[in-house]
Amino acid sequence: MAIEKSTGYTETERILAKLCDATFLKLWSYPNPYKEDTKELCDLMAVFDNKIFLFFDRESRKFDNLEGDIDVQWKRWHKNVIENQIRTAEGARRYVLENPDKIYLDSKKTTPFPILIPHENLTIYSIIIAHGAAEACLRHSPENINGSLAVTYSKREKLGLDIPFLVELDSNKPIHIFDTFNLEIILKELDTVYDFSEYLSEKEKALKHYESITYCGEEDLLANYFQNFDAVKQKHFVGVIDEKATSIMISEGGWNSFENSALYKRRKEANKTSEMWDNLLQYTTQNALDQTLKGNSNIFKGESAICEMAKEPRFFRRTLSDLMIRAIEGFPGDGTTLMRNLSIMPSFYKNTVYVFLQLHDPRNKDYDNEYRPKRQALLEIACGVTKNKFPKYEKIIGIAIDAPKFTQTNSEDFILLNAKDWFEDDILYYSDANKNINFLETKKMVRETLTVRDFPINNNLSRHKKIGRNDQCPCGFGKKYKKCCIGLKK
Repeated sequence: MAIEKSTGYTETERILAKLCDATFLKLWSYPNPYKEDTKELCDLMAVFDNKIFLFFDRESRKFDNLEGDIDVQWKRWHKNVIENQIRTAEGARRYVLENPDKIYLDSKKTTPFPILIPHENLTIYSIIIAHGAAEACLRHSPENINGSLAVTYSKREKLGLDIPFLVELDSNKPIHIFDTFNLEIILKELDTVYDFSEYLSEKEKALKHYESITYCGEEDLLANYFQNFDAVKQKHFVGVIDEKATSIMISEGGWNSFENSALYKRRKEANKTSEMWDNLLQYTTQNALDQTLKGNSNIFKGESAICEMAKEPRFFRRTLSDLMIRAIEGFPGDGTTLMRNLSIMPSFYKNTVYVFLQLHDPRNKDYDNEYRPKRQALLEIACGVTKNKFPKYEKIIGIAIDAPKFTQTNSEDFILLNAKDWFEDDILYYSDANKNINFLETKKMVRETLTVRDFPINNNLSRHKKIGRNDQCPCGFGKKYKKCCIGLKK
């Protein structure tokens, strides 16, 4: 039976659901889950591996009266949208930790939450989406550019400032506050599980490190995150380079400036090709929800090629898509004879590799009963041979399609070969299976080294000018080359 998901009960919930379907993919994002007592747990819950994201969407119209006292309106709005939702979020967090097996997709408890929730080592992120204050915020201060809520986190006891449109939060109990303006920015710029969770994780690390953090809108904090990169750890971070700093304040308009930079625009343009990877995932996860997915992998328990593919960050999805497109365009032959092409592609994760198999067989008559099982068998052999050839890889993910160069319609096969334990029998089995196929035996095989960056370098600039160690790095981050991309490998 197909799994029916809520689409949200209010307009703002429906917007949230649509955004999360793109970020977390349809399989791992569920609006309006319920508890054992048939009460709603949160407005949307996303689960991937040991990470849980609890979203609380709240709108209040306390500011609709333009003649009202702004201080009174703010206190009422803040209590309804922020204070009450923080208490709800804390309760939901406790419930998930204590009752991971008692969550449902409907109030009648007929459909259990379909994704397996681990009982240990859970990381839970609580996110409140606050609506209804944007216009009042813009009216209140001409210095407010976007109508975003200002936020200050502190380890000290709350000062009780009661300043309209400034939300005071406890650094020791991180709650993330997004609003009408920046919700879409955050979820569209961090539109993979990896990218979104990394941002929240780095933000929470900063909250532990600094005594206080203040910013004029979550979008400005995101700009700070994107523009700070640790070349040693290969990660973006929230904060400043000055290790002596104990508190940070991020000024208004940081996002607007960053969004108009050449650095941002290069990344946005480069990421367009990564939609190919997303489409593969969304199509397959929809089949899983519709209960039409073939094969023996348990995608809801995380044991599948699709789950591994969904772990890739945005910039690596771009790289993988570019490699697939190049392989598709370079498929050999004229379409009149049996032909295949095998590409080995890297993953963001060092112990993982992809095997991309394209096949064209003009003799194919019975697609589902003869041709496709043969393609699946070839894909498995290709994955086993890849492990034999490159024994360092522990996970081999196979993707097989008909060569798009010679077909108008297509289908996909996926396989996950867990090869951490690889014995002599396995080596012999796949070596023997490959005797007449000869995967990875051609002398024409080409190996290349890739340098992959989240924010692409301006190649026109770097190609025509020698970059000195103390020159500004051409990536656009504004740092010296020696402290930025000089030793970058990914």
